[in-house]
This record gives sequence, C-alpha cells and structure tokens, in this order.
Amino acid sequence: MTRTILVVDDNQADRTRLEKLLSGAGYLVSSAENGVQALESAKNNMPDVIFLDVNMPGMDGFAVTRELRENAKTKDIPVVLVTAKDQKSDKAWGQMLGAKGYITKPYTDDQVLTQASTF
Repeated sequence: MTRTILVVDDNQADRTRLEKLLSGAGYLVSSAENGVQALESAKNNMPDVIFLDVNMPGMDGFAVTRELRENAKTKDIPVVLVTAKDQKSDKAWGQMLGAKGYITKPYTDDQVLTQASTF
C-alpha cells in the first residue's frame, strides 16, 4: 500500500520541492498552503505523516500540531516540523506539542526521506 504524506507550507517553492522529492520516492503526496487547509486535509484524508512548516501566516505549525493532537481523529498522525527555526527551545516546544520529527531548513533530500520512512 502506498503511504500518503501531507505537505504544508505557505511558500510555493518549498512546498513544490517537498512534493517532488516525496512523490519521486513513491509516496502519494497532497499539499496545503496554510494551517486551516492542513487541519481540514488531515481530517478528511488521514495521511500517514504530515510535513509541516512552522512559520506560516494565521495559524502557524505549532498551533496546527496542537490542534491535531487535541482531535481524536487526527491525534495519532505523525507530524514532522520543517522550519528555519533552529533554536533548541523551538525543537523542545515542537516535541512538547507532539511533533515526532524536526527538520531545519535548509535541509537535504536525505533528511526528508529518512523522516518519511520512519513513520
């Protein structure tokens, strides 16, 4: 069975890069460009994992992660935060909210594919 991944990023170039990389590796990829779309897509499509940008206007990735964890339907979907925020406190906050992985931009293809294959 093909594993599904939801890619969430408000930056079109970053979103497209992840989509191409993951679909090229055999994953079925869908995308969202903001936190509200991400929550809706997660609830409707139940992806196997979510690659989620932190810095987004409106609802940021931390808030999306918190909402996903508080919803009985989506609480077990692994979230990998993908962000330019590389402070230890950011990583710790992401983990406290329930994120299962953390990739700092700029990232390598191997970092993304390793996280994708982990879940």
